[in-house]
Amino acid sequence: MRDTYRILREELVPHFPDLASCRNTSELLSHPAYRRIAPSVGRVLTAAETESFAESEAPARDRYRIVAWNLERGIQYEGQLEALKNHHYLTACDVLLLTETDVGMARSGNRHVARDLARELGMHYAFAPCYVNLSKGAGVEYDVEGENLLGLHGNAILSRYPIRNVRSIPLKNGKDKMAGREKRLGQQTAIVADLALPGKTLNAVSVHLDAQSSQPHRRDQMRDVLDGLRGDRPVVIGGDWNTTTYNSSRAFHAIMGFWLRVFMGVDNVIDNHYLHPYHRFESALFALLESRGFDYRACNRLGEHTASFDFDDIKMHKDLREWLPAWCFPFIQWSLRNHDGKCPFKIDWFATREVQAVNPVVLHEFREGRETPLSNHDAIGVDILV
Repeated sequence: MRDTYRILREELVPHFPDLASCRNTSELLSHPAYRRIAPSVGRVLTAAETESFAESEAPARDRYRIVAWNLERGIQYEGQLEALKNHHYLTACDVLLLTETDVGMARSGNRHVARDLARELGMHYAFAPCYVNLSKGAGVEYDVEGENLLGLHGNAILSRYPIRNVRSIPLKNGKDKMAGREKRLGQQTAIVADLALPGKTLNAVSVHLDAQSSQPHRRDQMRDVLDGLRGDRPVVIGGDWNTTTYNSSRAFHAIMGFWLRVFMGVDNVIDNHYLHPYHRFESALFALLESRGFDYRACNRLGEHTASFDFDDIKMHKDLREWLPAWCFPFIQWSLRNHDGKCPFKIDWFATREVQAVNPVVLHEFREGRETPLSNHDAIGVDILV
């Protein structure tokens, strides 16, 4: 990866300000600077990275603990590291499926989040780039001090057991990544690896489905992930699937969807859809998993939220205002008047095949009741018997 980072620093970063002036992907593709560096962009975005900081061989166990956590870029890296080192549940974790991990982004201290965590925890790791960021991020991230050194962002797997046969599965974009304030080259990418457990190989997948996409698009992204898996080995898929129930590919669709849910009854939608998206709005995604032999019911706390919308959260407000018109917000506040301005969602998931999953958990304590949440997502965990 040293060559990849050299390419970023020397060939790509100098062009970021110029490329960030493009209003959409069509303008980007016709820009002379981009046409010169496009092959280098491709090399960077397809270069999966692996390294090991394990100092000894991990023992065989009768069960293995898997945790999936959207780290929200790694902005709260120090707190996340402290939790991973000291929290009673996380210290027994064998595999981490991490989404939203930065490399050389100002918003996360220009650190390599996945590699730094692996080094501190003494684990093997694999990282797959998703985006080369031309700007510092979205919402409040845009105003952080400093500049990006590399501007890379992706998903990762950390393991106490050797990681082999790492591969990336690119997922089609749900929206034009150059059309908003946050300008990015690339697409969401699932990372897949074989974990060499004692006497057994486990296929692990860390996947982040697009937030600004439609329900059919998220289903299609999951189909691409499943199509990219090899053989009939035991598999654990985990990550942030953004099963909000909304078509968020355009503001208009999201606004129409909001009013549909108001007419359905806010209490009804929270209890039966936001917390159970497989009932209706995201049913095709979950039906697809089951048709391919995957189980999501035994490995998740069904009906338990993993993220929340909080109307009084300034950061969340600023993020939403980048694509929703200001007149929407009084209606959102009105709709949540009986819920203290808060709305729960179940958007982080596991799915397993050919393994027995037991004791799924949702760890709310890293997000709720804290002055500074460690992430805008709860970590989720499950033990598997292989």
